[in-house]
Amino acid sequence: MAKTILVIDDSASVRQVVGITLKKAGYEVIEASDGKDALGKLTGQKIHLMICDVNMPNMDGISFLKAVKQQANYRFTPIIMLTTESQEAKKQEGRAAGAKAWVVKPFKPEQMLEAVAKLILP
Repeated sequence: MAKTILVIDDSASVRQVVGITLKKAGYEVIEASDGKDALGKLTGQKIHLMICDVNMPNMDGISFLKAVKQQANYRFTPIIMLTTESQEAKKQEGRAAGAKAWVVKPFKPEQMLEAVAKLILP
């Protein structure tokens, strides 16, 4: 059965590129436009991994991370932050909130798939 990945980014083009990369590798993809939208899509179904932007309207990535970690169903779901932010302080904040990996945009598809493969449990 295909693993499901939730992709959260306010840029439709980024969601599309990430989505195509993941679908080609055999993953199911659910897309959300920001943290609030993503929380609304977490309805108890199994999500194997989330890929989340940091800077988004309505609810940013770090706030989303903190909210997800409060939910029993998703507390242990690995989250990759995909962002233009590369400052150490932001990375620390992300790690403290529960991010498992930090991928800086623009990313290479193989770099993304490598991070995904490391974090998705069999």
